[in-house]
Amino acid sequence: MDMLHTATEAAEKAGKILEGYFETTGLERTEKDDKSFVTKADTEAEELIVSLIRERFPDHGILGEEGSEVNPEAEYQWVIDPIDGTRNFTNGIPLFAVSIAVLYRGEPVIGVVYNPATGSLYAAEKGKGATFNGSPMRVSVQEAKKGLVTFGPGQGDAKEKLRTFFQNGESYFRSVRYLGCTALELAYVARGGTEGFVCIGLKPWDYAAGRLLILEAGGTITDYEGKECGIEQNYFIASNGVAHEALKSLVR
Repeated sequence: MDMLHTATEAAEKAGKILEGYFETTGLERTEKDDKSFVTKADTEAEELIVSLIRERFPDHGILGEEGSEVNPEAEYQWVIDPIDGTRNFTNGIPLFAVSIAVLYRGEPVIGVVYNPATGSLYAAEKGKGATFNGSPMRVSVQEAKKGLVTFGPGQGDAKEKLRTFFQNGESYFRSVRYLGCTALELAYVARGGTEGFVCIGLKPWDYAAGRLLILEAGGTITDYEGKECGIEQNYFIASNGVAHEALKSLVR
């Protein structure tokens, strides 16, 4: 069983769990130390994903947002976010996703983002392109002045940076948005739905899969100065390439 197939299967099965909880009353949520939420849906979905990976790839490492950590020294590492956009999910807003990436020696080689609310499946394998619901996808060719950029999440000490970017965004782009789901925001750039995304401090499970989607769909990712950056860089800009100079000017 190849890794992309397993990542896709795991995302879709986890998505079924989320569907069962979405827009239901009384879903308990607990606030974590970083002020983010965790629900029963998060933990159940992560447990399912981890179980499937361990069954098929017992020698691989796993890092999950909700605490799963297996074989941290392994060359292959699965990086899991069972629900990216938990606040949206718990409030009945259909902008959330299961995000699964596989890193080989620290570099993403598989990326899958799945939104069960819309049945949207984004997938990529390094060197083999990216797909949306099974069909090849590419970034847009829209220039910034006619395009849309999203920002996030800008929590804690980064809130002021988020406000500044948002206030100035329309000087460079036609529209600005805050969607609250990084995995989907990166997927939207890869699909050609938006032209850019500014990441303002996150953890790898939020963006590892989405980064690969953009690169395999022909997009561009750099740090705020326009320099090449790896998975450890959590302040970065992602675009269709055409709008990248505008993004650099905005964050500058």
